[in-house]
Amino acid sequence: MTGISIENISRKFGSFQAVDKISLEIESGSLIALLGPSGSGKSTLLRLIAGLETPDSGRIAIAGRDVTHRSVRSRGIGFVFQHYALFKHMTIRQNIAFGLELQKAPKAKVRTKVEALLELVQLQGLGDRYPSQLSGGQRQRVALARTLAVEPQVLLLDEPFGALDAKVRKELRASLRHLHQQVNVTTIFVTHDQEEAMELADRIVVINKGKVEQVGTPAEIYDNPATPFVMSFVGPVNVLPSTSGIFQRQSFKPSSSQVFLRPHDVLIQTKPEEASAPAKINRIVHLGWEVEVELSLKDGQEVTAYITREDLDRLQLQPTQKVYIKPRKAKAFASVA
Repeated sequence: MTGISIENISRKFGSFQAVDKISLEIESGSLIALLGPSGSGKSTLLRLIAGLETPDSGRIAIAGRDVTHRSVRSRGIGFVFQHYALFKHMTIRQNIAFGLELQKAPKAKVRTKVEALLELVQLQGLGDRYPSQLSGGQRQRVALARTLAVEPQVLLLDEPFGALDAKVRKELRASLRHLHQQVNVTTIFVTHDQEEAMELADRIVVINKGKVEQVGTPAEIYDNPATPFVMSFVGPVNVLPSTSGIFQRQSFKPSSSQVFLRPHDVLIQTKPEEASAPAKINRIVHLGWEVEVELSLKDGQEVTAYITREDLDRLQLQPTQKVYIKPRKAKAFASVA
């Protein structure tokens, strides 16, 4: 097991500052998500850890050893790319065995290790097939098995499920979590998918414009966002002026021009109560176990609420209906970037 220490790492491409003085401590054996929008610097940071990019300044240590200017091979890194990078002319067994054979491992060890990995990634009986004969999800499992075969100190994954459909992504997320529990290798994966990060990671590193906005558990990131960006990027949110009628009983700092309100924190009532504001239902969208209600306030501001199907039936809500809403809780920041 191997911890990673990143100190004031920066990387610039021309005039574009991809990574800007990032510092992180990643615990040994943890599963970490680098979460952020496209162009935020998360993939560049991953490549810096791997040694595929050289930092302009700063330091990276793996297991207490400074690897800032060491080669990729000397870092003990396993890297899984989004598009698998499997050898098309090799069988699945041969793909998984490739790294071990480069290390000149004994043939008996290679056979045993390959079979164990096929079982670990749930591809028993498919070892003699070629990549073209597998589904996208199965090919990604092969890529993981091939990387784990050489027993890397650190496993890095760059948007590992980005090329797959939603159902397969969901299945592979569960597989990766199970795989991590089995091998317990320090793992960092890049994603722009908030649900993926929340479901998989022990801790999430939210990155924006080359800087770390917040580091925390999924619950900490969602329930106690440190910045307006984190609250607006991680999970759905309504952004409303602090003068909105829905906040008439709320007290915010004078500098808080905007207030952030999660859809599930919008309480809908059919009768007026103290601190409630009148609203009109514009649209009701069924999302399975959850129902999205789109509303407009008296001042024209639009608000989205999430309620249960039981609440919808109990309240007997209909489009164009007049209702009353109020926040269970809302969050304002001292300043909004």
